[in-house]
Amino acid sequence: MTDLSTEAAAGAPATQVAGVGDFIQLMKPRVMSLVVFTGLVGMLVAPGHLHPLLAGVALLCIAVGAGASGAINMWYDRDIDAVMRRTQNRPIVAGRLPAEEALAFGVALAAGSVVIMGLAVNYAAAALLALTIGFYVFVYTIWLKRRTPQNIVIGGASGAFPPMIGWAAVTGDISLFPVLLFAIIFFWTPPHFWALALYRSGDYGRAGVPMMPNVAGPRETQRQILLYTLVLVPVTLAPWFLGFLGALYGAAAIVLNGLFVLGAIRVMRESTDRSAMRLFGFSILYLFALFAMVLVDRAWAAI
Repeated sequence: MTDLSTEAAAGAPATQVAGVGDFIQLMKPRVMSLVVFTGLVGMLVAPGHLHPLLAGVALLCIAVGAGASGAINMWYDRDIDAVMRRTQNRPIVAGRLPAEEALAFGVALAAGSVVIMGLAVNYAAAALLALTIGFYVFVYTIWLKRRTPQNIVIGGASGAFPPMIGWAAVTGDISLFPVLLFAIIFFWTPPHFWALALYRSGDYGRAGVPMMPNVAGPRETQRQILLYTLVLVPVTLAPWFLGFLGALYGAAAIVLNGLFVLGAIRVMRESTDRSAMRLFGFSILYLFALFAMVLVDRAWAAI
C-alpha cells in the first residue's frame, strides 16, 4: 500500500480537488503579510510621489512575488514537508494539489509579478523583485536550506528586500535609508527563525534539514540568538543616529530592543520550548511594531 504523503511528495496526482484555499495556502499568506507591510513602509517613507493606483499595483506585485516564492518552495520541499508535522497538511503533501500544478502556478505568478512591476511601475523595482524571488528559490531553497546551518542567515536576505522594492517603486533607485531597513530585517531573521527551530528541532531532524539546533546543538543556538539580537540593536538604532528618523522612533526602538534582548536571555536561562516559542511570537510583533514606528515617526515629523 502506498503512503499518501509519500505519493504526494513524489508528485503523484492529487486525490482531492484543490480549492481556492489550497492555492492561497500555497502562497504562505502569513509570510506574505509581513512582506507586504515592510514593502509598504519602504514605499511610504520614500521621497516623491507614486499615483495611488500604481502604488496598489506595486504592492500587489510584491505580494504576488512573495506568494510565487512560497509556492515554488512548497513544490521543491514537498519531500521534507511530508515528514515534518507542521507542514504535513500543506496542499501538495496532503494530496490536494499536484506538484506540477503548484510549480506552474508559482512560476506564472513570479513571471507575471515581475513583468507587471516593470511595465506599470519601473524597471528598478521589477529587477529587485526578480532578485528577491530568485534569491529565495535558488539561493535559499535549492542551494542553502539542505546544506548548511547558515541557511537562514544568508537566505534570509530574500525576506529583507521588500522595503527596498517599495522605495524603488517610488524613486526608481536605492539610497542608504532603504538599505538600513533591509539590514534590520536581515539581522532580525536569524533570532526569529532559530527560536522556531529550537521548538521544531525534532521536525528538522526527521527531515534532515541542517538547522542550527540540529547541527550545533540547542545551547549554541541560544547563544547565536542572543548574539544576533545584540547586533540587531545598533542596526535598528542607525536610522535614528543618522538622522533619517526622529526621537519617537528611537525611543520605541530602544524599548522593543530591550524586550527582545530580555527574551533572548530568557531562552538561554530557561532552555524550554515555551520560552523559545514566546520569543518567536514576540519577534513577529517586534518587527511589525518597529516598522509601524517608522511610519508614525515620519507622520509626526510632518505635523
